Amino acid sequence: MFGISPLGWVHTLGSLPAIPAAAYMLAGRGRIVPRSGAGLVYFFSMLVGAVTVFLVAHQPVSYVIGIATLLLLLAGYGVGSLPGPGRAASYVETICLSLTVFLLMVPTVTETLRRVPDGHPLVTDPKSPLLLGAQAALLVVLIVGLTAQLVDLRKRTKAAANKMQPFRGRLPADFKFDRDESNSR
Repeated sequence: MFGISPLGWVHTLGSLPAIPAAAYMLAGRGRIVPRSGAGLVYFFSMLVGAVTVFLVAHQPVSYVIGIATLLLLLAGYGVGSLPGPGRAASYVETICLSLTVFLLMVPTVTETLRRVPDGHPLVTDPKSPLLLGAQAALLVVLIVGLTAQLVDLRKRTKAAANKMQPFRGRLPADFKFDRDESNSR
């Protein structure tokens, strides 16, 4: 059915839950939230899709998309665990994970248009105006959506800093917070 091999179905069905998980988080929280239930579903679904693409891909660009997706996914989920980035971690996380959504949707839309309906797909030529228009629309959504996410993140960061303003100067000058020491208690 649809010219998809059994391994292709594993790839497709394994990565499919990432779409509603991403939609749920983007609609509800405005970004992909790694430390949530939907975030875990998104991570594992994307991981299945990114790893299995190497087994089913026929075009060299598929390998590039798979590698980029894996790198961005690991960076987006890992940056929050690093001790150094501080506030920048939220921005790196948001950018990386938004790019993974884009890298998920481009092949999804492309393959859907090139395979559906079965036997008479909407698009047969990779240069089709419908396909190119759909891909361009995804790019516009990425640019507008990512810009909105970063603006919102900046507003939230400023609001949090303003809430902390009354507490500035209340700790002794030599006070040093040690996360490892606090966590060991």
